[in-house]
Amino acid sequence: MATKDKSIYTCSECGGTSAKWLGRCPSCGAWNTLVEGVAEAGGGGKNRYQALAKSQPVATLSEIEATDFERTPTGQEELDRVLGGGIVAGGVVLIGGDPGIGKSTLLLQAIDHLSAQMPVLYVSGEESGAQIAMRSRRLGLAGAKVRVLAEISLEKILATLEAERPAFCVIDSIQTVYSEHLSSAPGSVAQVRECAAHLTRTAKATGCAMVLVGHVTKEGALAGPRVLEHIVDTVLYFEGDTHSSFRLVRAIKNRFGAVNEIGVFAMTEKGLKGVANPSAIFLSTHGEPVPGSCVLVTLEGTRPLLVELQALVDAGGPNPRRLSVGLEKDRLAMLLAVLHRHAGVATMDQDVFINAVGGVRISEPAADLAVLLAIQSSLRGKPLPRGFIAFGEVGLAGEVRPAPRGQERLKEAAKLGFSVAVVPKANAPKKPIEGLTVHAVERIEDAMESVRGL
Repeated sequence: MATKDKSIYTCSECGGTSAKWLGRCPSCGAWNTLVEGVAEAGGGGKNRYQALAKSQPVATLSEIEATDFERTPTGQEELDRVLGGGIVAGGVVLIGGDPGIGKSTLLLQAIDHLSAQMPVLYVSGEESGAQIAMRSRRLGLAGAKVRVLAEISLEKILATLEAERPAFCVIDSIQTVYSEHLSSAPGSVAQVRECAAHLTRTAKATGCAMVLVGHVTKEGALAGPRVLEHIVDTVLYFEGDTHSSFRLVRAIKNRFGAVNEIGVFAMTEKGLKGVANPSAIFLSTHGEPVPGSCVLVTLEGTRPLLVELQALVDAGGPNPRRLSVGLEKDRLAMLLAVLHRHAGVATMDQDVFINAVGGVRISEPAADLAVLLAIQSSLRGKPLPRGFIAFGEVGLAGEVRPAPRGQERLKEAAKLGFSVAVVPKANAPKKPIEGLTVHAVERIEDAMESVRGL
């Protein structure tokens, strides 16, 4: 009689294990994340605990030579911006995004450019060599020095890396790779964790810069255990609507550069092209100013972006709706209460809708002032003047708090031709900015009054 394989339950969020199924993971506390799998035989996982980098002797921090990392540009300026200037030898990048968003296209363009400077390898577990060649021809890429391997076995991939010795490698995708030492299926928590750890060790030991492509869940987060994000150096998210031609690459973690940096791309017939002036995407082209529209200067990483916020206030019923697209819904309810209490503008019997043009998501509180000015403009049916911008955080007491790096925001707005700004008093420029009239306010009622006088 055959013995039944012993089962073990692994958390898809953190990779923690349990001998029996539980509704809540005992390691990270997530609910309904334990997935049944076959327990691995002992002794085969000792490599799991090897260091990701070569051991170094103990040294005093002040005596360690602080040299910047040498970077190699990928040929995509927007991608280089997000990476911090280019790829770093031995650096491991994890990039995730929805299917069909353009991950493989972007990496194929980057690897083709890098092939002229260094040996490269493109490992595909989802497409055959012929499919990759067809995409390369469609994008107009030569591919003369791009080495391609269609393989999903980790052991064969590692053997190829040792034989080819590339300086840059793409693994597309990590969910398709499996190790023969594990009995679980490709894409399982154990396989993804083990394969990513092996590939990261190889990158650190050989100095090969590596990009791992990851799948995402229905919620948009990277699929697989969170340990993936911890062991890699950089985590990028590819965002955007497949119905739109614009894509955003956002850095969530970067050991070699700034986080929350974004790169903006446009999808064309010849692949992804960087957008030099991304503010143009998020601004509507109105012939004349319209009620309910206010332009916000927001910060994405180190880059100031101009985004148009639109508000629509309409007569509601006994249960008025508050809906926001691109901004936090709970913050909208709070701002409406502040508007009523401190500025005397009541919307309790009105439906209020807020939208950020272009599908961008704004998380910083500096959008508060622009949201309230757009709501007042829509409620009164009076448009804000042409060339108007605003930014600033609004507190529950009605005060307008400063936003970080306000001078850079104002200079960006002036460069793009905006002429009037309402900003927090602490962000008022010490020297006048040519072509820009700045109204500095301390409270929300002051902001409303200054707008009425324009």
